[in-house]
Amino acid sequence: MDETLLVDPMPVERPAMKPYACRSADSRGRLHDEPESKTRGAFQRDRDRIIHSAAFRRLEYKTQVFVNHEGDSYRTRLTHSLEVSQIARSVCRYLGLNEDLGETLALAHDLGHPPFGHAGEDALKEMMAPFGGFDHNAQSLRVVTKLEARYADFDGLNLTWETLEGVVKHNGPLVKEGVREEDLPRGILDYVSSQDLELSTYASAEAQVAAIADDIAYNNHDIDDGLRAGLFTIDDLVDVPLVGPVFHEVRKLYPDLDMSRTIHESVRRLIGAMVQDLLRVTQSRIDAASPATAADIRALNEPVAQFSENMRANDKALKSFLFENMYRHYKLNRMTSKGRRVVKDLFQLLLAEPECLPTEWRVQAGKPGSRETAELVCDYIADMTDRLALDEHRRLFDLQSRTS
Repeated sequence: MDETLLVDPMPVERPAMKPYACRSADSRGRLHDEPESKTRGAFQRDRDRIIHSAAFRRLEYKTQVFVNHEGDSYRTRLTHSLEVSQIARSVCRYLGLNEDLGETLALAHDLGHPPFGHAGEDALKEMMAPFGGFDHNAQSLRVVTKLEARYADFDGLNLTWETLEGVVKHNGPLVKEGVREEDLPRGILDYVSSQDLELSTYASAEAQVAAIADDIAYNNHDIDDGLRAGLFTIDDLVDVPLVGPVFHEVRKLYPDLDMSRTIHESVRRLIGAMVQDLLRVTQSRIDAASPATAADIRALNEPVAQFSENMRANDKALKSFLFENMYRHYKLNRMTSKGRRVVKDLFQLLLAEPECLPTEWRVQAGKPGSRETAELVCDYIADMTDRLALDEHRRLFDLQSRTS
């Protein structure tokens, strides 16, 4: 193992937050004024609202890579989000950032994903192209600001400015060279007309950490799921930088270890190596920038949370391997092809015949084929779990199936 990846042990006790961390007391607040909680900070309250939301519960039955019914042991959007939150919280704690905000953003980052993973998203993008397009980050914002109907005084969850900013900007500024504000997805444009999320700047350090925690989690857990599904073997990983040497090291140290434990031990070490690299490089970049406030982090012209150049190359090589050997495996191609067809079929039928929507949705629809109806149908489908989409498809297209 490369010794340069090692950092000091994780502190047992939470250190005091650094000046550039986001603090609840300094939050820019919520769009709708509410009395603050007497027992929780603002970001803790955001986290709790996300966990109690219907959209969060539905992540249990939404595809990460494998469609939900393919097996009980593979990651879902829910388990993935929980794994991302664990990594984000640990990194934020070590760096002296606000771990409550980092955890909140990790839990919220996939709320807008439609059924069937990226296949479902690609299908909605295609179907919505004439009506303003589809973007899962914009849909996540739409979920937490509009579609969650829980509270008496407002639509959505009424989350803090910092959480909403992180939901839409965790991957970087949205308004930049070649991209104007008016080019952005409808879910974002609709919201920023009432609250400015400063779309031309970077998000908080906590949001940047959550974004990289997402990469760390899904890359390594896709290795785990792909191996256990038999889409590739450990021997196939031998030439993948970092990954191959780690598996080789584990096999050398534990020659009699069974396959399942070999996979877990190797993936555990891979996550550790990536986290340590992220901690070392991010702390170095923070030290160099000397930010005094969270606003200083946002004003920088590049993110502070980054991998080293070597780890970025390792990450790129791993993504390339997974793309060729997992995401384009014929078994997954067949599964994602079905998912795309289901989403497209549902969209086309409901756009043309909105009277087939459930009553609570139908009363909001416009004319058949209209933009208003397309946006409603998009929200309806994006909200679905894998199994609900399959059931709805069966009800609408199988002549022998019951309609309710």
